Parts: sequence; structure tokens; C-alpha cells
Amino acid sequence: MEPEFIEVSVTVPRTPAALWTIIERPELYSRFVRGITWCERVTASGGRGARYQYLAGGEDVAEILTHRRNEQLTWSSVQAGHHRMSVTLRPAPGGCTVIVWLALLGAPALGTSEIRRRIADAIEAVSDHLGGVPAQERPAPDPSPLEIGRSLIKAGVLTPAQPAGMLRQLKAVSRWGPTLAGGFAAGARRAADSPALWDERSGRTFGELDERTSRLATALRRYDVGEGSRVLLMCRNHNAMVEAMIACGKLGADVVLMNTGLAPATVADFVHRHRCTLVLADDEFAELGRHLPVHLPRIRAWSSGEQSGPTAEALIDATEAERIAPPENQGRIVVLTSGTSGLPKGARRPTPRGPVDAAAVLSAIPLRAEARILVAAPLFHTWGLAALQLGMALRAGLVLRRRFDAETTLQLVEKHRCTVLFAVPTMLRRLLDVPERVRARYDLSSLRIVASSGAALPGRLAEEFMDAFGDILYNLYGSTEVSWAAIATPADLRAARSTAGRPPLGTRLRILDDAGTPVPPGATGRLYVGNKMLFDGYTEGAPPAAHEGLMDTGDRGYFDADGRLFVEGRADDMVVSGGENVAPASVEEVLLRLDGVREAAVVGVPDARYGQRLAAYVVLTRGARLDADTVRAHVRRHLARFAVPRDVAFVGELPRNETGKVVKDALRRW
Repeated sequence: MEPEFIEVSVTVPRTPAALWTIIERPELYSRFVRGITWCERVTASGGRGARYQYLAGGEDVAEILTHRRNEQLTWSSVQAGHHRMSVTLRPAPGGCTVIVWLALLGAPALGTSEIRRRIADAIEAVSDHLGGVPAQERPAPDPSPLEIGRSLIKAGVLTPAQPAGMLRQLKAVSRWGPTLAGGFAAGARRAADSPALWDERSGRTFGELDERTSRLATALRRYDVGEGSRVLLMCRNHNAMVEAMIACGKLGADVVLMNTGLAPATVADFVHRHRCTLVLADDEFAELGRHLPVHLPRIRAWSSGEQSGPTAEALIDATEAERIAPPENQGRIVVLTSGTSGLPKGARRPTPRGPVDAAAVLSAIPLRAEARILVAAPLFHTWGLAALQLGMALRAGLVLRRRFDAETTLQLVEKHRCTVLFAVPTMLRRLLDVPERVRARYDLSSLRIVASSGAALPGRLAEEFMDAFGDILYNLYGSTEVSWAAIATPADLRAARSTAGRPPLGTRLRILDDAGTPVPPGATGRLYVGNKMLFDGYTEGAPPAAHEGLMDTGDRGYFDADGRLFVEGRADDMVVSGGENVAPASVEEVLLRLDGVREAAVVGVPDARYGQRLAAYVVLTRGARLDADTVRAHVRRHLARFAVPRDVAFVGELPRNETGKVVKDALRRW
């Protein structure tokens, strides 16, 4: 097939010097040109002779052949030598420029008219970017009942062919509301004998779970648990924790899910300030009792046999269920924020409106009814709680284990024929650390979805995981406050390294500047999210900023030309060094692509000359040897000079919280 010659000529109201700031940086092209999904410099400097690795359908390397400042840039494909591209800038009257784009493409996948359209759109986007013209909002209207219905039917949540079961299910939800109590009661009415929970000690069907939680709710009444009261849970993932949450829901009590990594004194202070009525805690947290008032009742959720006091299991065994009327006011679930940038705060989670809210996630992650879901993410965290709530809507069987262990996780997938794994990124890293010969012992053929959230997912980690386990990885970007904002599919993660994906059904995502104005195309700004599951506020303190019904995530990011979101990290983590803004996440991504680097974190530290400088903390793979100069040279090949860390420290591990997020405040104190 003969190569295609394509020419596009456009006049824009920008000077050649202004346009050159974008034209000479191919690493920015993905922000403006649809189809170029990733580009990174692989030489020590730019200009003529520089090489860039890029993705545009397939992976290739381009070399800059001509680099005449403010005039012309040409590049040629190294691997597919028949690809050539040239951009020429010709000054025009009134401070304008004629941009002439020429390309010689061998067997392009797109038609010439579509390529011309994309280039014209890219030139317009670059012009708007330089002129500060706000990007047009990407429309995200409320999903129609038809769209919601399609997602729920496809997932098997709605099965019109079984009207009797559906009627019983809807009756239970209408009685208890779309809470955990209502959802699991609906599962009992629809499929009483189907498995609902497994942990290390026992399994429960939906029917058994409904009956046991009614007994537990009856017992909890004796502890003055009811509407308006607040019960604190400090538990790892196990059946008793779920049963306690459901029982409290039947009574209309709020449930506070406490991070198991917090110090006892911190937990006790939370109990005091929020006037908790009752504490349910695993025996391993017995130290907590020394910090609590002696009159505050405590129930042991997971018994080790070494402590005294009532256990949840004993209360269930000794209690006959009494009639429990649905509460007038439904209880809330309070989840703690991560606390990586300060003390954790209690965030009141909204009550899902049943399957309707699940439709947003189901539109992007192909979860199915009656799945077997292994929940490795902590249930006290928003992502673990989401797994519980989604599993409830899907009538799924949930497999729980108190502590994460990589090889045990593989064993559980094989044993229970799990189809879904909910995890956080550090768990994916641990699964990859299991030697391939050990992984090969387990039959993982049932596993078709690994859903990750809770922390940033590095692009290299995503690729390595999919290379080892298949293209089954989905990543959800969100927070305790906004629930979800974007979801990346395996195709997204392959095409656009480190992307957070796209907003799912019914989600609005806008990027605004500090004045609340939409940023220009390709620009970075603060991320604002709107959906039906925004949190109801903190138990103490003011909520995050909002704008036109959208909530500030506290993160910064940008959209590429294909509408994918890229998150650059927390706004308060941005480093200003010598007047230049640096996103630590971009440096971390580059460090992770250096052979021998297992994990990396970058922070800003005070500097007398530049205000701040970058400090990199690097964890090496077993047996690897690197020095600071090699690390700095690697970053210099890919990023600007001001993004090179001046300090490089090699450490055994990074400080992380219980959900795997790096605690950067701890790094700054090192």
C-alpha cells in the first residue's frame, strides 16, 4: 500500500514563539491530539536528535530531525520508518501564525479525512490553551432510566424473567430501605440458601445472615443501641464485622468504621468526641480498652480466646430474635479519611439508593450477579465498603480474610473460584512479588476482574500486573468524600499509561482554576466531581469546597484529547522549586520505569536557595544496585532539569497507612 500524504494548513491568532512552547514538546501532544495516548522523551535533552517513545495505536519511537526554534519541527518514526511528520510556523499579520502540518503515513489506520479533522481540532485546542480559552465542559447528563436499566440487566441485578423473586426482593428493600440491612434482607428473600459470606472460620448464607443479624440486633438493644446512637467498630475483615454493621442498620444506629492502624489513644479520643454508645473490637485491639471509660460497654467481635467479656457470637447464640420494626431514620456509616496529610476525619457516607447507584460502577466494571468476590481491601476503607455494598446489590458471595497475604489470596481465588478481587495497589505489588513458579501452582482461571482503588496506581505497576495476570485490571479513582470520579478499563491502562480513566455513568468531572473557571484544553487544574454519592459532610469540621454542585477533590489533574483523566496528585503536594511547578507523581512514574526500582515516592523539602527541592525515596528490587547519580540521570533523560531530585535516598520500605497510601508527611520528617 502506498504511503498517504496529508497536508493541513490553519491560521491561528497566536505568535510562532507562543506556539513553539507546545510544538517543541511532543510529550504534551497527547493532551491535544486524539489518538496519541502517551509520549515520553527517552534522551537526555530535547531538540534535534532527541527521541520520544510514544503510543498511537501501537508503540513506536520518533526522532526529531529538524528543530528550528519558532519555525519548524520534523520527526520520523524509528521503528516504522515510513512515518514522517513536519510542523512549520509562518508569521502572519496581526500576531497570527500559519501552521502547516505535513505528514507521510504508511498504511494509516484512520482515513485521511479523519486525520485532517483530528489535526485541525488539535491546532484549535493548542490555540485555546495558549489563549486561556476555557475548555468546553464534557456533558454528563443524569442517566436515563433506560441506561440504568441496561446496566443493571447486563449485570444480572434485574432479572425480569423471575418476577416472584424480584417482588420479594423489592418488598424487603422497601421495608428496610437501601441500607446494608435492606440489601442483605432482600438477598435473603431472593436467594436464602445462596452463600453470602466466608471468612477463616465460617460461611453464611443470605438466610442465615438475616436471621443471625436479627438476633444480634435484639441483643444490642440491651446496650441502648438504636436510632441516634453511634457504634464504633475496630475490626479486620471477617463475618462478625459485617453482621455487626447489618444489625446496627436494622436498629437505625450509626456505625463508625475505625482504621485498624490508629493508635488506641487516637481511637479513644474519637469515641469521646463522637459520644459512641458501644464499641465492638477484635481481641487484638484489647489495648484500646485501657483508654476507654470503664462504663462504656465493649463487645468482642473476633475472639482469640485470650480475653474476657461478651463476644458477638455468644450474644447471637444466647438471643432469640424479637420483632424489629424498621427505624424511622436510617443509620449512617462513618468512614475515616486516609489522614495522609493530617489527622483522619470522620466522613458520613450517604446511603446508596440501591442498585440505581451501583449502575454507575457497573457501567464501567463488568461485575455480575452472584459473583464470588474476594475482598482484600479493608472493609473500614471506602473501597472495601464499596465492595461490600456492590456485592450486596449483586447478591454476591463475599470471601473475607482478616489479614492480606499474597500467596493466601491466590489460594482463596482457587478454593472459592473467585471471579473478582477488590484490592489496593500495594496488594497488586505483593501479588507480583510472589515468584512466577509459585503463582503457577494455583488455578486462577476463574478470576476475570481485579478492581483496584484506594491509592494511585502507577502505570508501570498496571502493565506488569496485566502482563502477569491478563488484561483484567480495572482502576477506580475516587475518595471518601466523592466516592468515584473516574474508572480506567484494561484498554485505558494499556493505551494511556497512568491514566485514571473516564467518568462513569452519571458522573460530572470538571477541571477548574483557583477562581472556579474551567481551565483551557490540556491544562492542569483542580478536580471537581459531582455524582449521587457525594458524602454528607465530616463529623467535625467544614466540608471541602464546592462549585455549582461539584465537590473539590483536593487533587490536580488534566484531560487528554481523548477525554481520559490524568491525576497529578494532591494540590498541597505540588512542589515549587525555583519558580517551577513540579508534580511529584510525574517524577515517581519515571522512577518506576528505571530497572531495579520497586517503589518510589517524591516530596518537596525546604531549600534555602530555591524555596523547595525534590527529594526521592527509592525502594530497590531484591539484588538490584543503583546509586543516586544513576537515578538523577534517568529522570533527566525523561523530564526537565527542574524535575530532577537533588536528594535521593534508598530505603527498605516506604511509610504507608493501612490502605497502602504513602504517608508523605512521614517522609518529610525523615
